[in-house]
Amino acid sequence: MFGVIEGTGFQAIKPEFNDCVIGHARVERLWTGARWSEGSVWFAAGRYLLWSDIPNNRIMRFDETDGSVSVFRDPSNNSNGHTVDRQGRLISCEHLTRRVTRTELDGSITVIADSYDGKRLNSPNDVVVKSDGTIWFTDPSYGILMDYEGDRATSEIGACHVYRVDPGTGAVEMVADDYVKPNGLAFSPDESHLYIADTGITHTPGGPAHIRRHSVGADGRLSGGDVVADCSAGVFDGFRVDRDGRIWSSAADGVHCLTAQGDLIGKILIPELVANVCFGGPKLNRLFICGTTSLYAAYLNVNGVSPV
Repeated sequence: MFGVIEGTGFQAIKPEFNDCVIGHARVERLWTGARWSEGSVWFAAGRYLLWSDIPNNRIMRFDETDGSVSVFRDPSNNSNGHTVDRQGRLISCEHLTRRVTRTELDGSITVIADSYDGKRLNSPNDVVVKSDGTIWFTDPSYGILMDYEGDRATSEIGACHVYRVDPGTGAVEMVADDYVKPNGLAFSPDESHLYIADTGITHTPGGPAHIRRHSVGADGRLSGGDVVADCSAGVFDGFRVDRDGRIWSSAADGVHCLTAQGDLIGKILIPELVANVCFGGPKLNRLFICGTTSLYAAYLNVNGVSPV
């Protein structure tokens, strides 16, 4: 087990975690001043990271070349999760406008999805893009439950689902309808599986606080959906997968590292609630961590899956 310094550090639960970390590396706090940090995404060409400060209605930008932090977009429509598509464009989930958008290379905004079956979405939360260009996103109701991260409203759909958008036709298809509060999601390295977190316990006593794994068919249909891991500290919110298939997920005490089968092998301890993570840096070996008020980072002995 590695030492913990000022509330941060690496904790090995199983010996194999030792191979994932660098013994002399430390967790760094890069910036603080947010109300709720979420939705980190790495832009390799510019060597910068974007992430959401949802209640403050802004997207922040960290420049790895000089360590500076600035405001990228204000207002941001209470944006939450982000990713980058195969053309290097920003894809965002917006609570306030209840939609998924794409920021074009000229800065204009294109709406990807804002409704399903003629009804407004709840508040899109997290999003990933598959290698075929399809856009997959979760739609829990957090942004319409209160005015803190969006506008309080009644769900028109009446439930919380997971959706896929066809990039050619723009058609929105529901791919999973058996979640209480679908949240973070990520594909396995070979895209044969889709992991989805359910954070239903936040508003349903005894509800789910786990990650499920679905098989992805050639036609994009999901099957299976067994629980692979229950969270032992709070909930699994956002997460990302490394090239060897391990899952690096947010939790109440930091970041949990899970095998592809869901076994907890280690933690990165953070002194505040963590909501999301992503891999960045030129070699995708730096894990950026969105704590409640702060942005953290740690160099690891693993590499993330490139989003493009």
